[in-house]
Amino acid sequence: MVKVILVTGVSRGIGLAIVHNLCSRAGVIVVGAARTEPPLLELKKAYGDKFDYVVGDISNGAVPEELVKTAVSKHGAIDGIIMNAGILEPVQDVNHLDAEGWRRLFDINFFSNVALVGHAMPYLKKAAANLVFVSSGASVKNYHGWGAYGASKAALNHFASSVAVEEPAVRTISVAPGVVDTEMQHDIRTKFASEVPPAVLKRFTDLKKNNELLDPVVPAGIYANLVIEGIPEALNGKYLRYNDDQLKEFWA
Repeated sequence: MVKVILVTGVSRGIGLAIVHNLCSRAGVIVVGAARTEPPLLELKKAYGDKFDYVVGDISNGAVPEELVKTAVSKHGAIDGIIMNAGILEPVQDVNHLDAEGWRRLFDINFFSNVALVGHAMPYLKKAAANLVFVSSGASVKNYHGWGAYGASKAALNHFASSVAVEEPAVRTISVAPGVVDTEMQHDIRTKFASEVPPAVLKRFTDLKKNNELLDPVVPAGIYANLVIEGIPEALNGKYLRYNDDQLKEFWA
């Protein structure tokens, strides 16, 4: 039986690794979304009928709706969603707050997921679907200047638990991916270096220098396994780190 999975933020990093993982499996079709089309065209070229896509900013209300419509019109179902799209900026402390920047970040990191789940819910219930939210350790721990990012991920954790409580036909989980070698990490070490306390910057710089950042395929494999194999009842609505022992059966 074919499973149809929606994935957001698929052009690079963890999202791209998720698509490669899922599309390499028999009986899985991915419908992905990203802001730029060239990476999507490359995925389409690589996987053909196993991959479809929607181009656009996920914070644009029309894009989540189109993602759902594409999946249903072409494949007739939605069996799961991995909500990966997210940004870090604005990085700023409370003495330099930009409320509009916070709103923009929340539109991408949080409200896009609310919209996507809202549009998809009738199909999610029908399929007894699994929803996997890409969270962050910053959702439960403060990092200087990351107030907007951490707050959006904390809201995401709560939204995942709300869905779990309010809709028994759908299972959810929110999982922090660890410190992953992505463009976001590169931006922390370069673009936002002046906004990060020296000790924190040194930690991230040393992780890169010592080759200790996680390869994106590590968390991607966990997310993919959760959405395909199914979230256990005991983990429904929970927030966990990728390496929590409760996720051991999903480690690639």
